[in-house]
Amino acid sequence: MANPVPDSKTPAMAAIALAVLGLVIAVVQGGLLHGSMTGGVIAALGAIPACYGMWKGIQQETQGTLAISVASVLIALAIGAVLIILRVVYWLH
Repeated sequence: MANPVPDSKTPAMAAIALAVLGLVIAVVQGGLLHGSMTGGVIAALGAIPACYGMWKGIQQETQGTLAISVASVLIALAIGAVLIILRVVYWLH
């Protein structure tokens, strides 16, 4: 029987940290309701470590890391998309 890979949630936490950093950048640049192109890109970049976490989670016997990583991908991409869309709408307004 093989030893399971240790449960690591670090990539998922890095993704959440990048999403929060994107929100902070949006707030500093002009308010959350105006969005931020830079903040949106940084938040969306959080999907990269989260995808790595998904890959690691697939290799484990338990599904906890995989579930947290999938949620992190969705959160990072959603925050990134909302910040970018809000900025584009602000420019067009």
